[in-house]
Amino acid sequence: MNRLIIFFCCLFFSTNDKTQKTDPISTTKNMIQKVDTAVVDPISSNEIYNAKVLESFFEKIKKNESHNNQKINIVHIGDSHIQGDLMTNEIRKDLQRKFGNAGRGLVFPYQLAKTNGSYNERFRCNRVWESYRNIYPQRNYPVGLSGFGLWRDSGGFVLELNIKDPAYKFNSIKIITPGNEEMFDLATSSQTKFIETTERKVITHKIKKGEAISVIADKYNVSIAEIKRANQLKSNNIRAGRILKIPTNETQAKNIKTSEFVSLNLESDSYCHYYNSEKALDKIYLIPGKKASKFELNGIVLEKDSPGLIYSGIGVNGAKYSDYNKYPLFFEQLKALHPDLLVFSLGTNESYEKLESGNYIKHLREFINNIKAQGINVPIIVMTPPPSLLRKRPNTYIHDYTKQIIEIAQTDGFAVWDLYDEFGGMEGIRNLKATGLIGPDWVHYSKKGYEKQGNLFSEAFLKAYDNFKSKK
Repeated sequence: MNRLIIFFCCLFFSTNDKTQKTDPISTTKNMIQKVDTAVVDPISSNEIYNAKVLESFFEKIKKNESHNNQKINIVHIGDSHIQGDLMTNEIRKDLQRKFGNAGRGLVFPYQLAKTNGSYNERFRCNRVWESYRNIYPQRNYPVGLSGFGLWRDSGGFVLELNIKDPAYKFNSIKIITPGNEEMFDLATSSQTKFIETTERKVITHKIKKGEAISVIADKYNVSIAEIKRANQLKSNNIRAGRILKIPTNETQAKNIKTSEFVSLNLESDSYCHYYNSEKALDKIYLIPGKKASKFELNGIVLEKDSPGLIYSGIGVNGAKYSDYNKYPLFFEQLKALHPDLLVFSLGTNESYEKLESGNYIKHLREFINNIKAQGINVPIIVMTPPPSLLRKRPNTYIHDYTKQIIEIAQTDGFAVWDLYDEFGGMEGIRNLKATGLIGPDWVHYSKKGYEKQGNLFSEAFLKAYDNFKSKK
C-alpha cells in the first residue's frame, strides 16, 4: 500500500513539472500568432489610434472612389527601415489594389550615391557623381527632398532610368532640383547621325633591305616624326620586310557615325520641370541641360496618366528627425509631392544615440512645425519604432518613445500606428527572431519582416477607413 501511495505522488509531481515547462512554449506560440497574419487575423487588435484626424483624408479617398478623377498622394518619411522600400512597397501595392495605381511616386538614383534603394527601378550612368546625405554635419550641399544630395560640376553624362516593375511604367516624369533650376534635359532615345569630314590619306610602304627611315620620309615628302607617330615607333630603327603606314599630304572624305540623344520638350511649374508622354514609358535618360554648368539632383517623380493613389517613400540610412530638421531645402521641396497624408517612421537611430524621450518628442514637434511652415497642413500618422535590441540589450528607449508618442497624439493632433506593440514590444523580440522576421543585428528586419510590417499597416489603415465609411 505504501509503495502505491509513493507511486501516485511521483506521478503527480512529474506531471506538474512538465506543465510548468510547457508554459513558455505556449507563450511563444501566442506571440507568433500576434505577428503572423497567416495564423491569426490581427485586425481585432491592429488599429490606428486617434484615427479621427484622418477624416479629411478619408473623405477625399471616398470621393475619389465615387468619381475616380484625381490623384491622392501619401508620403512616408523615415530612416533605414524605409530607404530600402521593402515595407513601403508592400503598403503601396496593398493600397493601390484598393484605390487605384496612379504611379510610382518619388524615386532617387541611390546606386549613384553608392547605397541601397528600391528594387522597382534601376539607374545607370557613364560618369561618377558626388553625393552627401543629411546624417552628416550640415554643409552647403544640395541635400533636399530625398535626404540626399547628388551633383556634378561638369556635363558629359547620360543617366539612364529603367523601370523593373511593369506596374510602374509612367506617363509623367518630374525632376526636382535646388531652386527648381533647369539643370537637366530628358530623352527617350538616341538617333544616329553621320558627320562628313576629311582625313589624311594613308598609304603603305614595304621596307626594302638597307632602306633607312629618312630615305622613306624624303620619298613621300613627310617627316620622320609623322612616320614614327603613325606606326608607334620609339626609334628610327626599322627592318626590311615590315609594312609602314605613310600619312600622305593628300586628303580623302570620311563619314563618322555618332549617336545623339534628342532632347524632349520640358515644361515647368513652381516645383519642378516635367515631361508628359502619351505613351507609357519604362526607360528614360537624363542628360545635361543646355544652359546648365552644374547639375544637382534631389529626386524624380514618376506618375501614370490615371487617377488613384501614389505612395512615395523617403528614407535615409541612419537618419533622425534632427537630421531632416537641419536642411530647409527638404521642407521646401516636400511641396513638390503635393502630399495629402504624411507618415513618419523614425526613432531607431535616436535610441542608438540614447536620446531621452523628451528630446525625441522635441525633435518630432520641430519636424512637424517645419512642415507646417511650408503651408503643408495635412493629416499625419506617426508610426512607433519597431522593437530592437540596443547593443544586445533591451532597447528601453524605443519603449519610452512609443509611450510618449501615444500620450501626445491627441493634443498634437496626429494619429498613431503602434508598430512597437504590433510586433510584440520587447517581450516579443525573441519570437521575431524565431520566426525569421528580424535580422541578425536585432535592429533591421528581414524582407519577410518588412513585408509583414507593411501588410499590418495596410490592414490597420483600411480598417480605419472602413470605420469612417460606416459612420457616414
